[in-house]
Amino acid sequence: MRSLIAGVLTLVASALTGAPALANDIPLALSGERTQGALLLGKTHPEAEVRLNDKDVAVTPDGYFVIGFARKADLQQTVTVRLNGQQRSETLTLSEREYNIERVDGVPQRTVTPDPEQVKRTKREAAKVWRARQHRSDRTDFLAPLIKPAEGRISGYYGSQRILNGEPRNPHYGEDIAAPTGTPVKAPWSGVVTLAEPDLFYSGGTIIIDHGYRVNTTYLHLNSVDVEVGQTIEQGDVIGTIGATGRATGPHLDWRVNWGQERLDPSLLYSLYE
Repeated sequence: MRSLIAGVLTLVASALTGAPALANDIPLALSGERTQGALLLGKTHPEAEVRLNDKDVAVTPDGYFVIGFARKADLQQTVTVRLNGQQRSETLTLSEREYNIERVDGVPQRTVTPDPEQVKRTKREAAKVWRARQHRSDRTDFLAPLIKPAEGRISGYYGSQRILNGEPRNPHYGEDIAAPTGTPVKAPWSGVVTLAEPDLFYSGGTIIIDHGYRVNTTYLHLNSVDVEVGQTIEQGDVIGTIGATGRATGPHLDWRVNWGQERLDPSLLYSLYE
């Protein structure tokens, strides 16, 4: 956040001294790691229009915005800002990441492929999760430095993937925090609950919280779900407890962050506010 504020102050100082501002006199400052899986926090003129490649990006009344990049996002991204008939474009070059890929052969097929009834159930539940992530609000909770959702050992990392019997499984899109069953899980930001399910097939007890401007976080394998849909949560509130529900081999929290449908790396969030 300090680097973002410094960039904004540079723009203001330039305008006051009469020196040329950035390209086309349109302010643009970005904070965060420019890499795959990252969330970036931006600042521009409150009346500017922002696009990431071909997608419109909402801007807060104070000129802030967020953008996010998928696990295997293209390394060249373009941010375009339009204001008063002028346009400024900036090309972002993302660093490419290497993820841990584990190959496991000889796994009984019945443990790799769910039965037809399980497939139907998981499709219904996936649709419910998708709808929860469509929630749009003008909350700006993501502007505040976040706190850790739980204390414990990091046991799983964003982007890792298993290949079972030669078949690639879905990559891991969260950060796993291993801790005893019953360990409190706290909201890292304030927000509004959009999903609170005690027993989903894969993820068990599951919560999704909207933090505004397409930013939402998810909490999986919970032993208890202690909030309800529509409930407003303050940063630091206990929302549930760590468990091993769903398809889990031991008690841990799998926590995730999304920008819309883009699945991002939670471990990179802390660099936004340095």
